[in-house]
Amino acid sequence: MTKDEVLAEFRAAGALLEGHFILSSGLRSARYLQCARVLMDPKRAERLCAALAAKVRSLIGGIDLVASPAMGGVIVGYEVARQLGVDSIFFERVEGKFTLRRGFSIAKGARVLMVEDIVTTGLSSRECIAGIDAEGGRTVGAACLIDRSNGKADLGVPLASLAGMDIPAYPADQLPPDLAALPAVKPGSRGLK
Repeated sequence: MTKDEVLAEFRAAGALLEGHFILSSGLRSARYLQCARVLMDPKRAERLCAALAAKVRSLIGGIDLVASPAMGGVIVGYEVARQLGVDSIFFERVEGKFTLRRGFSIAKGARVLMVEDIVTTGLSSRECIAGIDAEGGRTVGAACLIDRSNGKADLGVPLASLAGMDIPAYPADQLPPDLAALPAVKPGSRGLK
């Protein structure tokens, strides 16, 4: 899948939004990718995740398990795991720290792929990777639908993505005038840091 084809899927789903958005990092942006909308169509999710699984196979190779941060990475992680023929688990935030619950565990030394929906600063991804490592897994790579950092976020492992985008993000007190003139909305599921 080309970058244009991936973005066409987001546009067709009404998942590429324009306005003034408050990101979970607290930064502000004029564009927002609402992955929940692009993933609500199972056929679209399957197409996107099959393409991502193909990239994982060529960049990272074989894995034993997919682990994702909840909430955004759960659907993508599940579908990528299905495409790769491995199990999928997810970490949940408990008192601000990613934790395995629901009887999930990671076998010592397992080759684990961390899967997210969107990587922006890489903070959630790095936190999830730290959780994988703390549970005894070996994070061999990461994958996401869209890399908003366009390759700038350092996760400490190879990152496979369907598309990289350079979408500027600004501190609230350093907004360009056109963005400052728009009302700010917080579209994501996670509170601000």
